[in-house]
Amino acid sequence: MSFNFVVPCNEILNSFIFLIEGNIEQPQVQKIEVHVAQCPSCEAELAHERLIHELMQQVLRRTCNEEAPQDLHDAIFNQIHGQSAGAFTEVVTQFSMTEISIEIDEFGQIEHREVTIEHTEEIRYLNEGENPTN
Repeated sequence: MSFNFVVPCNEILNSFIFLIEGNIEQPQVQKIEVHVAQCPSCEAELAHERLIHELMQQVLRRTCNEEAPQDLHDAIFNQIHGQSAGAFTEVVTQFSMTEISIEIDEFGQIEHREVTIEHTEEIRYLNEGENPTN
């Protein structure tokens, strides 16, 4: 098999993230595979990028497994308690993730993690005779 073209390393390196995430067309995949098979530097870099990508995925899976805030647990308890006492309680809570910051070292260990969550919460206690759908 002979190829009449030479793909420069910088073009191949720029394609690695698309290759790793599967967002690249088959003809381009073949060009990358041929180049990587012939270029030890790019082969090593691709292996490194795949490892880093997998480490990042693992860190994100571990980090995004957050527990609900205690005040949310308390609001739900108060709502259930209010309903069992004959009153209707409506809790309106809105959460929005504003920032996730994760720093990992070259071994995949978390050095620093910060999650900023903004939320608003409104608790409405309605009298027994009122219509809760208003």
